[in-house]
Amino acid sequence: MTQRTLRERIPTQLKAVVGHSSRTFGRLTAASRMLPGLLVCGGQRCGTTSLYRALAQHPAILKPVFHKGVHYFDTNYQRGPAWYRGHFPTQGAAARIADRTGLAPVAFESSPYYLYHPLAAKRFARDLPGVKVIVLVRDPVERAWSHHAHEVARGFEPIVDFAEAVEAETGRLAGVEERLRKDPALYSFEHQHHAYTARGQYADFLEPLAAQVGRDKVLVLDSGEFFTRPEDAFERVLRFLGLPWIGQFAFARHNARGRPSPMSAELRELLTEHYGPHDERLAEWLGGVPSWRR
Repeated sequence: MTQRTLRERIPTQLKAVVGHSSRTFGRLTAASRMLPGLLVCGGQRCGTTSLYRALAQHPAILKPVFHKGVHYFDTNYQRGPAWYRGHFPTQGAAARIADRTGLAPVAFESSPYYLYHPLAAKRFARDLPGVKVIVLVRDPVERAWSHHAHEVARGFEPIVDFAEAVEAETGRLAGVEERLRKDPALYSFEHQHHAYTARGQYADFLEPLAAQVGRDKVLVLDSGEFFTRPEDAFERVLRFLGLPWIGQFAFARHNARGRPSPMSAELRELLTEHYGPHDERLAEWLGGVPSWRR
């Protein structure tokens, strides 16, 4: 029986109880646990799960104990630092890895909404001084379409037609970001799940991120290059982290979804034109023209 099959056979209520108990234990032992030195912050539907799984194969890069994305700095900040720290490996485990590899281990997590929540970067820049950030980007037209399909599949999007969801986006998001900035306790379902076209204006989010953590602490990867030449892209990641290539890595694409709603040629052309100036700004971050514009 595979590990995935075993997980699927565990009753949902039992998994919830085990998860709650584990997180409680993590919080109680928070003082002995690591804090992350790396955050994979987005973008959404840009290959963050694939990068997460590649990173987790490195012996000196330590993933969260419970799940891929903790979502502390966006939607769980009110839970406090002990809750957050409780999600990561112990310092004792890190010390054993350091003895075995001769490397200083780096803990990390991947929460793609961090890139987009207006308060997240300020929070983790303050709470994790010196933290490094990786952002993946992809063709913003395909990203928006994939994002919509993902939300429909999860039951989070009642507007099944992609064109209609794009048309509704402006009204759904009107004034929401400003309200999130003013009220740290506020949560917006629409902002997290229904911002399809806005999410692909990458430079709009990268610039304030770099202003908080420092430009040298941000690595932007073109997911098209990550999937076509994963070894080269991953080598850049390891150089960014100051770690050597150790062992063998399996690179695969994860979380790909079909499209429940087609995209017309007219809408594709309109969106492609819309993203033109945004992609030009993004080129400065990538050091060249994005793969989807070549």
